[in-house]
Amino acid sequence: MTAQLLSLARDIAIQAGELAARRKAEGVEVAATKSSDVDIVTHADREAEALIRGLLANARPHDGFLGEESDASEGTSGFTWVVDPIDGTVNFLYGIPAWSVSIAVVEGDPDPSTWRALAGVVVNPSSGEVFTASVGEGAWLRNSRLVVNHDVDLAHALVGTGFSYNSESRAAQAEVMRGLLPRVRDIRRIGSAALDLCAVAAGRLDAHFEKHLNPWDHAAGALIAREAGARVGGFAGAAEGRALTIAAEPTLFVQLERALAESGVDG
Repeated sequence: MTAQLLSLARDIAIQAGELAARRKAEGVEVAATKSSDVDIVTHADREAEALIRGLLANARPHDGFLGEESDASEGTSGFTWVVDPIDGTVNFLYGIPAWSVSIAVVEGDPDPSTWRALAGVVVNPSSGEVFTASVGEGAWLRNSRLVVNHDVDLAHALVGTGFSYNSESRAAQAEVMRGLLPRVRDIRRIGSAALDLCAVAAGRLDAHFEKHLNPWDHAAGALIAREAGARVGGFAGAAEGRALTIAAEPTLFVQLERALAESGVDG
C-alpha cells in the first residue's frame, strides 16, 4: 500500500512541477497576498494545487486533502494528502531555481502532533531532482539513498533557516541570528522549507530550523529527513510545527536546540 501511495505522489508531484514550470516560462502573475503584502500567491500556485487535488480525487476519492491554496476536506479512508503546490513562491516569482512541489500522505488527522506520515515527495522542477521517502524504507534522491551528515558539532554546522513575512517577527528573528551566527559554521536561507529539509537529508545542510511553518511546508520534507536519519521536532520533544521545527542528526539536534533556546527562540 505505501509503495502505491508513494508512486502516486511522485507521479502527481512531477506533473504539477511541469505545469508550474510551463507557467513560469509563460510569465508569472501574482494573484493575491496572504499574511503581508510581500507574502504572495501566484495563479500558478492555485492552478498546480487544483491539478494535484483533481488527480488525487480521481485516484483516491475517499481520502482527505489539506493544501495551502484551497479548503481542506475530510475523507473516510483515514488517509490525508498534505500538499504545497509551490513551496518557495517568491523564488518562483523571481526565477530563483529553489522552489518545489511537496506532497505527503499521512495517516490520521491532518495535525503533525498526531498524524503518522506514510510517504512524501519533494520535487525541484528547476533541477529535476525528485526526493522521496516512505516510512521505514529510507529516503532517496532518484536511486541514491540519503543519509544525514554525522559527527558534526554545532560550531562546524551549516544551518538552514527561513524568515517570516511579518516585519515584527523578522525583527525577533534577526535577534536570534545575532546569538546563533557566531556559534555555527554559517547560516543559509534558501527560501523553501521543503528543500531545506531535503538538503538536511542529502547532507547539503547539517541542520535546519524554522518557526511558523504550516503542515504543508514540512509534511513531506520532515519524513524525508527522518528517513535519512535526522531527528525532526520542536522543543522538549514536541512535534514539528508552527511553534518550531528543527531537523538535524540527533546529537546535533540537541546542541542546536540548546543554542536556539539560549538565543531567544521560544517554542
